[in-house]
Amino acid sequence: MKISNSRLKTILIYVLLGAIALVTLFPLLWLISTALKSPTENILQSPPQLLPSQPTLNNFVSVWRSLPFTQYLYNSTLIAVLTVGLNLLFCSLAAYPLARLSFVGRNSIFIAIVSTIMIPFQIVMIPLYILTVQLGLRNTYLGIIFPSLASAFGIFLLRQAFLGVPKELEEAARMDGSSELGVWWHIMLPAIRPALVTLSIFVFIGSWSDFLWPLIVIQDESLYTLPLGVAKLAGTFSLDWRLVAAGSIISIAPVLLLFLFLQRYIVPTQTSSGVKG
Repeated sequence: MKISNSRLKTILIYVLLGAIALVTLFPLLWLISTALKSPTENILQSPPQLLPSQPTLNNFVSVWRSLPFTQYLYNSTLIAVLTVGLNLLFCSLAAYPLARLSFVGRNSIFIAIVSTIMIPFQIVMIPLYILTVQLGLRNTYLGIIFPSLASAFGIFLLRQAFLGVPKELEEAARMDGSSELGVWWHIMLPAIRPALVTLSIFVFIGSWSDFLWPLIVIQDESLYTLPLGVAKLAGTFSLDWRLVAAGSIISIAPVLLLFLFLQRYIVPTQTSSGVKG
């Protein structure tokens, strides 16, 4: 049976994409496999055994009972949700005038904001810590959220989204007597919903997985986030990788569920459909 060149090309593309997907997912599969293995199984054997011979959930139970993971989960959820909400608020308020209003120095301000993306966090970490201490925010939820109240990437993303909104929608709202804040809230934000969802996912993942800043600013273990709790597992259980893997699965599961739930919202929006010719 002769295979056409186009069909052969399609098969090769799917094989390549499958191989890339396997390489990408293998660390996650290995993490799940390690978390499900019993103490009698050697997790470092060669060749590696991906499927556990005696799968068990005891590792998850041991981790959950040994450390206050309920508190860690609450802390991470509260911090991530507040960070997303405040980031969307401040970034959209900053991006709207940079995209839709005309004033002296607008482009210079935008360039200055975007240029900060090139500055590594490690450079500004010490000044941020000093400022956090001076404001009395050390060892508080707000102290963890403080560096993420707004981001240059978020302002850039939302500004580009605002630029794509048809001007007729904005003008129609002003003719109806809407204020600038009214235009921003009732017209602009609904029009860029996909961009808001995209930014929410990025901010949520960044806040949820952040380890360095909470480690610096938090000493009270009751305020620990999940990454700090997982790091504590290594010392608590003398590097029992089964339990560390189980804790890691607990830590990343909410992020995976969030992405699966919200991915259908990350699609281009046709804001021009609201304008009649």
